Amino acid sequence: MRTILFDLDGTLIDSAPDIAAALNRVLDASGLAMLTVPEVGLLIGEGVARLVEKAFAVRGVTLSAERLAVEATLMNRLYDAALTVDTFVLPHALEVVSGLYQNGFRTAVVSNKPGHLTRQIIDHYQLTPFFHAIQGAEDELPKKPAPDMLLNAVKNAGGNVSQSIMVGDSGIDVKAARNAGIPVVLVRGGYTTIPVDDLGADEIIDHLGHLPSVLTRRGWNP
Repeated sequence: MRTILFDLDGTLIDSAPDIAAALNRVLDASGLAMLTVPEVGLLIGEGVARLVEKAFAVRGVTLSAERLAVEATLMNRLYDAALTVDTFVLPHALEVVSGLYQNGFRTAVVSNKPGHLTRQIIDHYQLTPFFHAIQGAEDELPKKPAPDMLLNAVKNAGGNVSQSIMVGDSGIDVKAARNAGIPVVLVRGGYTTIPVDDLGADEIIDHLGHLPSVLTRRGWNP
């Protein structure tokens, strides 16, 4: 079965406002200046611990492993309490995901966000019925760009790696797809510090509404 793997943050949803709100409370608690939402967007993609680590580094603070664990725990607690205040589903995401699902594709989410938060968000925005698998960051699996989460999502979705493709917005997604040995499509406008055109994706689209035509052009039918 053809399997389409979707990144979450910056690909299906814009979660930067809510992530920034929680992260700024963490920074403020340490007496550090807050970051703007666009600044936070550039830090998203490698999981909570790396997000916190990079945010403190922006403010000139290097965290020890012990301190990072404490701050990441605080970040998780604050974000968990306000996941969907200003987060929104990106244009065409619902129609494309539901359309692919209904047309026989296997679909899955692969996110470096903690698994329980990933599932809560997807459920809140009523996307859950259109995914065969939801893979968030779990302790037993290395995060993207390691291939493990992608491979596990394909397996859980009932797909085959040789018939899978990754859809994301960043270099992390490109590296993860390459490590898993699958093609990758990038959507413009997500969270990346490097221009999308320089990330080496197989395809680049302006928005998710263009994904079905890309799949058709590549001969990707259900």
